[in-house]
Amino acid sequence: MRLKKKVKRTLLFILMILLLGGSLYYLFFYGKRPAKKSKVINTISKYGYELKDSKPEAFKEEFANLKKILSKKDVDEESYAKSISKLFVIDFYSLNDKLAKTDVGGSQFVSNSVKQDFLEKAENTYYKYLESNLYGNRNEELPIVTEAKIESIEKAPFTYGDNSDEEAYKVNVSWKYNSSSFSSYQKKATIILVHEDNKLVIVEEGESSNEEK
Repeated sequence: MRLKKKVKRTLLFILMILLLGGSLYYLFFYGKRPAKKSKVINTISKYGYELKDSKPEAFKEEFANLKKILSKKDVDEESYAKSISKLFVIDFYSLNDKLAKTDVGGSQFVSNSVKQDFLEKAENTYYKYLESNLYGNRNEELPIVTEAKIESIEKAPFTYGDNSDEEAYKVNVSWKYNSSSFSSYQKKATIILVHEDNKLVIVEEGESSNEEK
């Protein structure tokens, strides 16, 4: 009988140690660790564009190019359309810097008229299985777009919903990833940009049917 009581006390003591250890582990690795935050390091205020420090190098380089394009008195609209298309695919298809499935890249370049549908579709497809990295503890290898290339660009009328633009831009883009592990991922797209206030905005993006060059 005494032996049974001693065993019970020992088991209870071990259980308390395990619970205490688990609590301390959680507090040390999660409870005291601040959530990751990205810092805005550059902006193009007239157009509402911003650059965060977490973005891939290719995005940072193209953002600097966009800033030069938009700083001119007479903006070269075709160059503007090309730059926005590159920035969109770099940001959207790079997952490594994203903190959660709701942190969808490229949304700042998308028209407000289609943004909600765009975000919902992204969260249910390409971003669906993205693990949270709010506390910096994600270990999986994720794609980073290292280069984006404009294959072609043309002006053409385009109708979306109740709106239309007689001088919309149709841009074919291709891109590369940081690793051969992502060789099966999408690497081409056709992007449609229209005029909205003082900006060009994306209203449609789909996988290009053109053969890869």
